[in-house]
Amino acid sequence: MRSLLALLCLCGTALSHPGFRLLIPNGINVPNPCINVVGLWNAVGHNIEIGGGPGNVFGADFVAANTQWTKDLCQKDSDMDGKTNGEELGDPNCVWKQGDAPAGDATGHPGICEPMSDANCMKINANITCI
Repeated sequence: MRSLLALLCLCGTALSHPGFRLLIPNGINVPNPCINVVGLWNAVGHNIEIGGGPGNVFGADFVAANTQWTKDLCQKDSDMDGKTNGEELGDPNCVWKQGDAPAGDATGHPGICEPMSDANCMKINANITCI
């Protein structure tokens, strides 16, 4: 079982794009929104925390923005939870540039509707996998 888990972790790392996390504010500090889970969501643009598989709505919007943090991407509410991507990633004024420190901490996940227990979010998050 341990070797299977290790293999899954390696596959997730190989299939995701960890460098993309540096192209968004707080990309390496996005909280894991899964209920009763403490930690970070490492593959921000994916439906699975470890990456691989299909991307989530924020991942699709990030690709559509040519993998750049733009004002439009910042102001968008990709996951339809009532908070902009910038608010969730600690850049509420959409002024962050790569290499800068974000204005604040990440308070949510831009690709997963929160709170996950909300009936509306449960529908939106149908393809999200919490492990």
